[in-house]
Amino acid sequence: MSEKTIPAGQFKAKCLALLDDVERTGVALVVTKRGKPVARIVPARPQKARPLKGSVLWYGDILSPVLDPLEVDE
Repeated sequence: MSEKTIPAGQFKAKCLALLDDVERTGVALVVTKRGKPVARIVPARPQKARPLKGSVLWYGDILSPVLDPLEVDE
């Protein structure tokens, strides 16, 4: 993977445009302070869609009362 280097001050000034470039081109960006690398901005990996099947369990009628009605002495 190729990467570009940019000083932190310049990154701060152009942050949003640089993030768009990383997403569009796929080229990583190394941010430096005083010539030393402090951060690496890389394109995010696309997340796989997780199937919902099997993620919800059903145990019966969810609308009926759980307990018997209370008996009230009159």
